Formats: sequence, structure tokens, C-alpha cells
Amino acid sequence: MRLLFVKLKHIGDSLLLTPALTAVRGSYPGAEIWVVVRKGCEGIMTGCPAIDKLLTGAAPETTKRSPMNWWREFQMIFNLRRRRFDYAFELSDGGRGRWISCLSKAKIRCTNGTARPLNWWWRRQFNFVSQFDGRDCHRAEKDFFTVNDCLPIGKQVPPLAFDRTRTEIWASTPASGDYAVMHPGTRWVRKQWPEAKWLDVGQQLLARVRHLVISVGPDPAETGLAAALAASLGPRAISTDGKLSWAQLASVLYGAKLFVGVDTAAMHLAAACQCPTVAIFGPSRVSAWRPFRVPHRVLTPPGAEAATDDSSRARLETARVGVDEVVAACLELLAVPRSCG
Repeated sequence: MRLLFVKLKHIGDSLLLTPALTAVRGSYPGAEIWVVVRKGCEGIMTGCPAIDKLLTGAAPETTKRSPMNWWREFQMIFNLRRRRFDYAFELSDGGRGRWISCLSKAKIRCTNGTARPLNWWWRRQFNFVSQFDGRDCHRAEKDFFTVNDCLPIGKQVPPLAFDRTRTEIWASTPASGDYAVMHPGTRWVRKQWPEAKWLDVGQQLLARVRHLVISVGPDPAETGLAAALAASLGPRAISTDGKLSWAQLASVLYGAKLFVGVDTAAMHLAAACQCPTVAIFGPSRVSAWRPFRVPHRVLTPPGAEAATDDSSRARLETARVGVDEVVAACLELLAVPRSCG
């Protein structure tokens, strides 16, 4: 049986597909599993052992696309058609993913009909439309149950997957093993938390652990933030300087006592590595994006509980989350020993 999964979203969203892939591999061990993600998302997916072939489409950012993207995707679709897939699952709820899934000419083409409603034309292109309403559940669950509606894979959603055997050692990982990971950076302005608050949290963490790894992406604003924090916190704070691969960061997270950060792909990777997680949320929907199947605490700004729609959530300010709340959550999770070492 040959299966195609298409999810053209951002990096963290791609990782949320891995529970469904794990369940498919468990239920159909002989299946051939191909996955298409956006360019730039492939690194975080290499830790999922359920995948046989990983392909990439155009990057999610329009500034990173070129006129050649359509030609490359045409070539990719041509190769997909030659595989004669039995099933194709479109899980990104977007036009580009729908085109790829339908043009693959898989025998059964499945998508979700509630997240982004299908018009009459798209309904003719998909011969199975899941009616699982995933708007108020976690996105990992939405992917899992959309697949399960068409191809039975069980009732229990597995955790996110980045297999420990697929990690890579980072040479600067603290040898003591007594460290926490702090991920203060994000390119999304609405998710940012003030530098002064990160410094306060870092100082209080260093009173409880020997070292602090400050993880950031390669964006200059993020690396500058990490450098400033490391300089202020002293020699026991180590910046990754935006140079770690996802496999290296996974290795660091497997050894860490705690992860604290904003709602980013790194937060989801921490969950995949079963690292206890403190997540600072702002306008994002907690029910959809919280750390999945891992010990965690989520901190939200005042008014978050009353924000029940997108417009009210958009007004929430991440910066209003208090330092004391974050530190208390960190200490609570640090008091519980990790079960996976």
C-alpha cells in the first residue's frame, strides 16, 4: 500500500503531522509512506522514522519563492503520479496542497471538509472528505482523526516524533547534564516577550541549574537577543547563535531538565523530545497549539480565558505575561524528575 501525505505549512505545523504518521506505520507496517512539506520544514521531519520519502514544495514565505517553484512542483507531481498511490491525504487545507494531492491521481484522495470548507469544484476532486471538526482541538489531533476517518489507524493519538537515534550531538552541550533550555526568539512580533523579562527568568533559572542553553533561530534579531542575554547572564549561559540543526537541538532537548519559550517550532520539538515545557502564549489558540503529550505549563496574558474568537485573541499581548508566573511554572516542572533521562 502506497500513501501520500501533503502538509504545506510552517515548520512547527509539519511536526504536528508526525503522530498520524507514527500511527499509520504501526497499523500498516508494510506501507510505503511519502510526505510533502514546505521547503525549510524537512529538517524537523527527518526525526520521524515512519517516513520513507520526504519531498519539499515551495517555501511558505512568498519572499523565498521564485518562478521556478511551479516548474519544480510540476516535476514533483509527475513523479508522484508515477508512484500510483493508493491514498493521498491533504492536511494543509490550502489550494496548493489540494492541487498536489489531486494531481497525484491517488486512488483515494482525502481532505478535511470543516477546517476550510470546500467549494463544489474541490468536492468533485476529492473522493473522501472527512467531516471531523478539528477547529477546537489540537492540530495534531485534527490531522490524526482526518486520516483515521478514511484509513483506520486507532483511537489513541501518539506523541510527536523525533527519534532519539536520529539526533546529532552538539559539541557545546553542557557535560554536566544539569541545564535548562530557554528559547526567547520568534520572528512573529505578536509572540515576542520582552528581553528584560527573559533576563529575569534566566537569572532565576541559573539559581537552580548549573547551565542555561539559550536557543534561537538564525535570524539576526534572534541571535542578537541571545548574545545580549548570554552576556548579561554570564559564563554559565550558552547561546546556540542560531547555528544548530533541528537534529542537534533535539539532542540538547533530550538531555535538558526543562524547556521554556514562546509558541514556536522549538516548543513543539521539545514536546517531541519529551522535555518538560513551559510555554508563553499570546494571541495563539492554546487548545490548538499547546505542547502536545508532554508535561507542560502554559502561561497566557490577562483576558485570555475570555477571548473565544480570533479577533479577541488577536488583541492579547504576550508581553503582559508575568515573570513570577513563568518562574513558578518552571520550578514546578523542575521539581519533577524527567522519566526519559
